[in-house]
Formats: sequence, structure tokens, C-alpha cells
Amino acid sequence: MSNGSSAELLKKAREEARATKGYQRITALFDEGTFNEVDGLAKSGEGYAEVVAGYGLVDDCPVYAFAQNSDVAGGAMSKAQAAKIKKVYDLAVKTGAPVVGIYDSIGGRLAEGADLLAAYGEILKDSAALSGVVPQISLVLGPCIGTSAMIAANADVIVMTEKAELTVSTGGENAGAAHAAETGVCSILAKTEEEAFEAVKNVLANLPSNNLSGAPAAEVGVMGVPVAVESSEPYAVISSVSDPETFVELSAAFGKSAVTGLAQISGASVGLVAYQGVLDADACSKAARFVRFCDAFSLPVVSFVDASEFASLREAVKLSNAYAEATTAKITVITGEAYGPVYIAVAGRGANADYAMAWANAVVSPIAPAAAALFLHSDELKGSEHPVEDRKALIESYKKNEATPLAAAAQGYIEDVILPEETRDRVIANLAMLSSKRVSNLPKKHSNIQL
Repeated sequence: MSNGSSAELLKKAREEARATKGYQRITALFDEGTFNEVDGLAKSGEGYAEVVAGYGLVDDCPVYAFAQNSDVAGGAMSKAQAAKIKKVYDLAVKTGAPVVGIYDSIGGRLAEGADLLAAYGEILKDSAALSGVVPQISLVLGPCIGTSAMIAANADVIVMTEKAELTVSTGGENAGAAHAAETGVCSILAKTEEEAFEAVKNVLANLPSNNLSGAPAAEVGVMGVPVAVESSEPYAVISSVSDPETFVELSAAFGKSAVTGLAQISGASVGLVAYQGVLDADACSKAARFVRFCDAFSLPVVSFVDASEFASLREAVKLSNAYAEATTAKITVITGEAYGPVYIAVAGRGANADYAMAWANAVVSPIAPAAAALFLHSDELKGSEHPVEDRKALIESYKKNEATPLAAAAQGYIEDVILPEETRDRVIANLAMLSSKRVSNLPKKHSNIQL
């Protein structure tokens, strides 16, 4: 075969590959003209491998990616596909760059038998080993079933379109994206592929490249500029503190009494958690995983607390453990209620917070004010002619006079009391101060967290 005919065959192969859905999707992720394919001519049986893999730039930052190619054998997993994905993982470890996996596959090449099982196992093992080293993002755009679903769900952030499927079983009512979002598996649910790709880029923009590079420090500008805060409601506080249009919410449909997401504050990437009301099991699990995710990549965690109690012991312990073990910078702002176990687990010494503040109108109490007031001042209700009204008045008096943030600050349980409009400035100052935080834990493999 002449060199001329080889060049023609190569040109034809490239044209055919670039016309496939997998190639078009992976190039849509990267900055124009920056995608470089890896093992583009690798074969699976008589045809090309069922995945497109390579690297490029996303907003000028290096990123590795693979896209299952549903135009080639339905994107079915094979030994050849696994080898290409494994190479992407290996390169990501060596260079310290994030990995984005794009999933759309009918399943696996069953004819490969044991080789297929080994292929799945290798990818699942490598994905687990990569966790906490570089950010992993899964983008599910079609069917993702069985072991492939486990690999996709093993990522730090999972983005899905409404028509995608993610399940370990073969079909059924619980395979859809809506169910994945409601159960906390899907981090971001997008209506279209275009929105899904934009979501992936927004997440990448708020993450460091790896666990050693760290997040950029906050830039301290002119301090003392009040920023209005309409209420202690989570989204109102988050919007007043974060830089405009930088907040990316994660797991919005799951555990709604906790709001979690990535944002930038004065140019610094941070993780934001806002608690409100009674923290149920889902909210605790959601927040615990998010705190551990942030800690893995040294993203500071800023927590806003307006919550009265936990609804689940196991998940409360899970959340407390996540905060206590995290060595990243942790800043807490009590914006409303913070009672007993909630205060201890996410705001106080139990959370190992570096700096805790409270709004002047917040309520900080070792137990629920109703119980504390009656325990400490029950004598005042003896012989009352209006016990219901007097009981309410007693509780309100306890909140205003004894469960105040000033009292908590006087006893050293919080570092400062601030006005709501001072929140952004104070958070920025603390982020700058804590940017050089270094902590060494006791030598161990890992804690035995409640799961």
C-alpha cells in the first residue's frame, strides 16, 4: 500500500469519526480547536472502539474527557473502550487535570464475556482510586445502565439531561433523570444537551484542577461596604454573599432543607451550605457528602445556619463527622436559629469551625428555647391565670435575653456578632485570613463515618 493511499484512508477514517455523535459531543465540551484525541484509531473487533477519548482546554484549563459513541455499536462497553477510558484516567493522574465522562450506551458487548467483566472492573477501580485526586464529572446524555451507572455515579458531580437514564437495573420507573435527581444521585438536571454542557463548564470553573493545586484566595477589596440581605432564607443569603451569577447549585431536588453549591466570593472558589428548618436525613446526607467533596479539594466551606433540629440520628452523626474531619477552611454564619445538636455539629466546636459569626438577631441556645425556658424558669408559671400566653411570653423572653448571640460571644462560643449587611465583607476577610490554613491529622487510613 502506497503512502498516498494510506493518507487517503486516514483522511476518510477521520471524516467518518468526526461525523459521529460521540466526537461532536466531546468537541462541544472543549474550547474551539483545542481537542486532541487519544487512540483515535483503536479497534474493537472489526470496527473502531465505541468511545472517543482525549484532552483539551475548557476556559483555558486542561481537562481530560471521554464520550461513549452511540453511533458505534450503540456505545457498548468493550475491552477496547475500557482501555481508552483507562488511558484517560492514567493521564489525568499524571498531569493533575479533571476528568469528564460523557455516557450514552446500550450496555456491553456480551460476546466478550469475562473480558467485559474485567473491563468494567478496571474502570470502576480506577474511578474510585481517582476520587479525591482530581475532580470527576459525569455527563449522562442517554442510557447508562448497570455497571456503567455505578461508574458514572462514582463521580463528584453528575449532570443529566431530562431524557437520560441512570440505573443499576434494566429499565423500570426508577431509571429516569427525575428520579435520580430526587434521590440525590443527579447533581444537576438540565433540559437540553446545550444546558448540560454549560453546567459542566460552570462546575469546572469553580473547581481546582486537583487536590494539590488549591483554590485561589479571596481578594480583599474596600471593606465596610454594606450589602443588603433581604432575609435569612438560604437563596437570599447566598445571592448577597457570592459574586453575581457564580452560584452553581448541586442536588437541588434532594434534601431541600439544606442548599449546597459552588460559587465565587471576591474571586475565590468556595463551597456554600445553607441550612433552614428541621434537617432531615436527606439534607444531612447531601450536606455531608458536599462538605467531604469540598474538603478533598481544599475548597473553603461557608455555612449559613438557621435550623432548629435534626430528624435523623444516623445522618446527624454523618454530617457532624464530615465537618469535624474536614481540614479545609470552615466559616460559619448563624443567620437565625442554632439550637443544641445543630449548633454543635455544623457551627460550633464540634464542627471544628475556624471562625463562627452570628447575626445580631440570631438565637443561639444549648437546647430548644421552649425546653430551656421551661427548665430554667418554670417557677414563674406557677399559679398563672393565663398559662398558654405566659408560656409563650416566657419563651420569647428567654430568646431575647438569654439565647442571644451576644451571650454566646461573651462565653467564647462564637467569634463575633455582626449585622446582616456586613456578612459578605466579613466572609471575604475570613477567607483571606484562612487561605494559608494548614492542618495535619492523626495518622490513619480513614474515619468510620456513618453511611
